[in-house]
Amino acid sequence: MSEDNIVFRVATWLIPLVVAIILHEIAHGWTALAFGDPTAKRKRRLSLNPIRHVDPVGTVILPLVLAVSGAPVFGWAKPVPVVARRLRNPRFHMVLVALAGPGMNLLLALLGALAWAGLVWLQPAEGLGWDFVALNVANFVVINVSLAIFNLLPIPPFDGGHVVEGLLPRPLARRYARFGRYGFPILFLLLVVLPLMNIHLVAQLIGPPIAFILRLLGLPVD
Repeated sequence: MSEDNIVFRVATWLIPLVVAIILHEIAHGWTALAFGDPTAKRKRRLSLNPIRHVDPVGTVILPLVLAVSGAPVFGWAKPVPVVARRLRNPRFHMVLVALAGPGMNLLLALLGALAWAGLVWLQPAEGLGWDFVALNVANFVVINVSLAIFNLLPIPPFDGGHVVEGLLPRPLARRYARFGRYGFPILFLLLVVLPLMNIHLVAQLIGPPIAFILRLLGLPVD
């Protein structure tokens, strides 16, 4: 098996992606539990068992297709259920719950960057096994930084949308929340329709901060 092998390429993207998105969702549930909402715990969504979090399309099919095609890999897990009214301070705590997911991804990216620095320092002998480890670590950092920044886009129902909703005055927040029902069509427009028209709005918005953070963490950026 070589680095150009499809199975090899998929594994070096899919493994770090699954870890990143599952811990992202668990972070939401942990934070909600800390502020008074046990919904995720009762539904057994604080488990590290990936089966409880996997979305067949967002966690498996889409990332596989993207990895095989050589496109940037992203995905999602089943959202962890959070009941805002059960939080002790629903508006403020919901903002913190929303930020917990991207915050977890940035923490994981930092840990991955430390692992990458360790590999660079060790300078292990070339070989397929070490190449597999190195690519998983590098992709783990890239994926976590990308997920953090992507989820902070101020569009409901992304985490950034919940943050904006919590910061707006209540009347405006209610109007803003209504955009959540159009979340998937908006995502499809931004990630599929506009790029087909050679309009890469999302890449232009999140590309620079992602590149900046990756450089800050010491990873090579093309």
